[in-house]
Amino acid sequence: MHIIESGNVAAAHGVKLARAQVIAAYPITPQTPLTEKLSEFVEAGEMKAQYIPVESEHSALSVCIAASSTGARAFTATSANGLLYMVEQLHWAAGARLPIVMCVVNRGIGAPWTVWNDHQDAMSQRDAGWIQIYCADHQQIIDTVIQAYYLAETVSIPVMVCYDGYILSHTYMPFELTDPEKIDAFLPPYKPAYALDPANPANLNTVTLPDIRPDIRGQMAPGYMEIRHDLHVDLRRAIDVTADIDKKFSVAFGRGGNPFLEPYRCDDAEFVAVCLGSLSYHLRDVVDALRKEGIAVGVAGVRLYRPFPDQAVINLLVGRKAAIVFEKALSYGNQGALYGDIKAALYPCADRPLVHNYILGLGGREIQTAHLLDSLRTSCRTPDAIGDKPVWLGLKM
Repeated sequence: MHIIESGNVAAAHGVKLARAQVIAAYPITPQTPLTEKLSEFVEAGEMKAQYIPVESEHSALSVCIAASSTGARAFTATSANGLLYMVEQLHWAAGARLPIVMCVVNRGIGAPWTVWNDHQDAMSQRDAGWIQIYCADHQQIIDTVIQAYYLAETVSIPVMVCYDGYILSHTYMPFELTDPEKIDAFLPPYKPAYALDPANPANLNTVTLPDIRPDIRGQMAPGYMEIRHDLHVDLRRAIDVTADIDKKFSVAFGRGGNPFLEPYRCDDAEFVAVCLGSLSYHLRDVVDALRKEGIAVGVAGVRLYRPFPDQAVINLLVGRKAAIVFEKALSYGNQGALYGDIKAALYPCADRPLVHNYILGLGGREIQTAHLLDSLRTSCRTPDAIGDKPVWLGLKM
C-alpha cells in the first residue's frame, strides 16, 4: 500500500513496523511531528509500546539506554542542539554496545539560533561510535529505520538515521507501507546475548582499569583500550553487515541495492559530484542539464557515512578526472568533513581523481540550482584550477 505523507510520518511508520517497545520523546523542531505520530499510534493501540515523555533530550537517550539494557527495542529522535544535549549519553550508548535506533532530523546548531536545515548536528557527532546512515527521500527513511534495527542488533552498535529537516521531514511524497507480517519475517524479535534481570542483579559499565584484569569469575576481562578496539573492529565489520542486510531487504521487498553510495549517471562519468542527503536528488537535475552540454558528469549520494565505506568510494571514484564534494557542514578550521574522508580514502590510489570541496546551505541558506550548475560546470571544465580550500556557495559578503 502506498500513502502520501511527510518524512517524519514515514519514520514513525518505520518505527511502528519494527515493533519498537520503548519510545522516549522530547520535542524539538523539526523532529517533533515524528514522536507525536508515534504517540498517536500508541494511544490508538496500534503499537504495543511504552511511550515515555521526558524532561530533556539527555533524559530521552537515558531512557533508551535503560530500556535497551533490559533487552527492549528502544527508539528516540532529535535535532540540532537536542542532539548536543545528548552527547554524554551518545558515547555511553555506543560504549555500552546498545542497539538503539535514533532519527536525527538534521538542523543547524546554535548559536546563533537557527531552526533550518544543514548537517552540522550529526556531523559533529560522527566520532561518537554510532553508525550513521543518510536518507534522500521518504521511502529511504522508512526502509532505513527498519534495516537500522537489524543492523544495530546484529553488531550491537547504535544507529542514527539522518534526514534533512523540512526538506524531507515536513514535505509530502508517496512511499510504500509494507505488510507488517513481511517485516516480521525480515526483522526477527530482539534477543540480546545479555540483558538486565531483577532476578539476577548486575553492575554494568563500572570503572574500567587501564589494563586487562580478572572478572568475578576469574576470567581475564578486557581493559578500556581493548573495549575501544572491539568497538572499532565491529564498526568496520558493520560495512559488510550493512551490505548483507540491504541484499536481504532487496530480495524481500524489491527496494534498495545501494547500501553505501547511490549513483546516478555515473557509469560513463568523467566527473562525479558527491554529497549527503536530499541534495543528491537536487543535483540529478543539474547533472541532466550538464549532460546536454556534453559534460560527462554523474552524482553519488553517500548513504552510509559511519563507518565510512572507503572501498566503495575507491571503487566509484578512482579513474575519474575529478570528484566534486558538496556538503552542508564543515570541520571548523579545516575543511568539509566528507571532503576530508573522501581524500583520505583515495590517498593510497595511484589513479585517484582531483577532489574539490564546496560548502553550501548552512543554516538553511537557499541552494540555488544556478549556483550548482555554475560550480559543477567550472569544476568539470577547469578541474586543475580548483585548489584544496573549500569554496563557499551562496555566501553574501
